[in-house]
Amino acid sequence: MSLRVMVVDDHRASAEGLRDYLKEWGHEVSIAASVAEASQLLDTWRPDAVVSDLMMPPGPGGLALLREVRGRDPWIGFIMLTGFGTIEEAVKAIREGAFDFLTKPVDIDRLQLLLGRLGERNEMRSEVSRLRRKLSSLGETGVIVSRSPEMRRLIELMERVAPSSASVLITGESGAGKDFVAQMLHEMSGRARAPFVAVNCPAIPETLLETELFGHERGAFTGALTDHAGLFEHAAGGTLFLDEITEMAPSLQVKLLRVLETRRFRRVGGSEEKLADFRIFAATNRDPQRAVDEGRLRSDLYYRLNVFRMEVPPLRNRPEDIAPLAARFIAHFAKIEKRAVEGLSHETMGALEAHDWPGNVRELRNAIERAVVLARGPVIDLSDLPESVMKKVVVHARHGSAPVEPLEELERKAILRALEAFDQNKTRTARALGISLKTLQNKLKRYAREEVA
Repeated sequence: MSLRVMVVDDHRASAEGLRDYLKEWGHEVSIAASVAEASQLLDTWRPDAVVSDLMMPPGPGGLALLREVRGRDPWIGFIMLTGFGTIEEAVKAIREGAFDFLTKPVDIDRLQLLLGRLGERNEMRSEVSRLRRKLSSLGETGVIVSRSPEMRRLIELMERVAPSSASVLITGESGAGKDFVAQMLHEMSGRARAPFVAVNCPAIPETLLETELFGHERGAFTGALTDHAGLFEHAAGGTLFLDEITEMAPSLQVKLLRVLETRRFRRVGGSEEKLADFRIFAATNRDPQRAVDEGRLRSDLYYRLNVFRMEVPPLRNRPEDIAPLAARFIAHFAKIEKRAVEGLSHETMGALEAHDWPGNVRELRNAIERAVVLARGPVIDLSDLPESVMKKVVVHARHGSAPVEPLEELERKAILRALEAFDQNKTRTARALGISLKTLQNKLKRYAREEVA
């Protein structure tokens, strides 16, 4: 795809050299020697991409131009060139909206690939819009929902980050949905038509993980009878997702970092350099800074991955999502299992909302799958849930010599403690207790009258 490209560099010879390559690839090119000149050119000529030097003394540099370009049109792809190659500068540029960065001397093959990605991104704008609409309605059509404020904030960040080429570090408890967030980021990006390759780092023995990622040549080690393309190659043009990155051996983390910085790698036992053309997402259920302090995650790799951090909230912090998630899973498993299950009893819904869900969305999904299979009719009853979930709010009497309290007094204490546990939310309290909202309201009115009397 032919693009309109603006090259901004105070070194005329460098700019002209890039211009010659770009024209050879079929792009339309304009050159500017400063931010001021580029700004004037932008008034009359809209590029699809800007390739700019970071430092252009004595005037403002590439970051200032990046901000101006983003202010004019955020869909103009911005590629930053730097002779310094520091992670800090690269991260700053990408966080402010740059599509990617290249170190000098410029890797021409990499530049051509980046421009190709920008072309694909432009073609995918309508597709991205469709996927954004899909993401906004995931309460009805997907595994993750956006009814809670926490998830809405996460989805908003996903929408903004997905079209870039920035690395993303996804954190959150086990079962919270980190892998699904990575998958959706890929589907919303310009790489959606290319492979999404997920790797569960602790699931592959340390001795095999390197060859799985890098691949190997025939004869590289005993048993290597044929050439083997690694996951870096399988992810070409797409996204590589490294789940539980903190479980990767530090020695392999060093090699991964080099690939991410140079965008090149060699198969184990090979001499030919190959281009690493993939976007990287990583995830961990650990606190990443603590993992760095404990030596589980190299600090330089952490900084390279942590361009954008996305925290997936645990299910217990977003109770508003439990009901729509449960409904989605019921529909999913009822279809798979060919069961005429249509919903949950009032008591069952109360138990789901009262549960802490230490296993998060995965635990809820498994609980609903089990309940759909066991349900004897169209409604899931409390007895269909796993024992760990099948519980109501119960007040345990103190052990010892205390006299037995009347049943009505025990009920009163249970209701008042349940109200306190649910922050005075009467609807959730009624569900957790397995009674109707009207019954709860009537009991509370009676307690109020008794206190006045």
